Amino acid sequence: MGKIRVGIIGAAGYTAGELMRILKHHPEAEVVFAQSGSNAGNPVWLVHQDLIGETSMAFCDEADLVAADVLFLCSGHGKSKSFVHSIQDKFHGRIIDLSNDFRLAADAGDFVYGLPEVFRDEIRGASHIANPGCFATAIQLALLPMAKADLLEDIHITGVTGSTGAGQKLSETTHFSWRSDNISVYKPFTHQHLGEVGETLHRMAPSFRGEINFVPMRGCFSRGILVSAYMKTGLSGNEAVDLYKDYYDSEPFVTVSDISPDIKMVTNTNKCVLNVSKYGDNLHIISVIDNLVKGASGQAVENMNLIFGLPETTGLGLKANRF
Repeated sequence: MGKIRVGIIGAAGYTAGELMRILKHHPEAEVVFAQSGSNAGNPVWLVHQDLIGETSMAFCDEADLVAADVLFLCSGHGKSKSFVHSIQDKFHGRIIDLSNDFRLAADAGDFVYGLPEVFRDEIRGASHIANPGCFATAIQLALLPMAKADLLEDIHITGVTGSTGAGQKLSETTHFSWRSDNISVYKPFTHQHLGEVGETLHRMAPSFRGEINFVPMRGCFSRGILVSAYMKTGLSGNEAVDLYKDYYDSEPFVTVSDISPDIKMVTNTNKCVLNVSKYGDNLHIISVIDNLVKGASGQAVENMNLIFGLPETTGLGLKANRF
């Protein structure tokens, strides 16, 4: 079998740029086209300037569906459904959608939710994958062991994300002069990723009837997510740590650390680092990921590897940029 032929739809955004960075050194895949209506004809490196000297590819206006084995959909939220509908009789390969269009059960159709740490077997047999959201990934990885053990109580979460989580389109809160030396709360208790988090937790722990309280924040940095979650528990600190280490023992991208993690441990990687501590009756979990990699494009490549029967870690041996 030759290399997996990858087509990218909506290829001018941050997630698409990360895909091309990762796939450039993937031994079993190659990008055959990068579609962008607004940049058609322009060199890819002119938009994704970290690829200067790495590629001579230009953006195309129309997707060459015949040329691709898998499509990564990187357009804005709300655009994937109409695109998938428009190609349903023309393209019969795999699709991995990085928007939120197919993540919830009511919208999913034949799309499988692509969180490998829970749904790996389903992903392997799927043709269409709904890649999880960035905050949703960090939160779920913080809570999966407690859900699996049916030990969830009311959950309280604060999360801080880098500016790239808002996408490439400019707005007041993504301008440097606003974001620099600043921090703010947005969408408290109403963030769109809560839906997919709730569905996963209730699938794993059907008896859970507690609340998931989430306050997201915009941070003064470009990339990364730090989630701080806590809940009441009767577990001792050692029992909780053992529960987490047992759950993630064979997971290639999740590490349970004995020290408090920070986002520089994971920037530019597909890793999640967790720390679990007990304070009185409260279990506190810290989860850090790169929002563009484990929270988006890296996890998408992880899903591609699974559906094409490759080792899950292929092309994802990425080291963090600590300094």
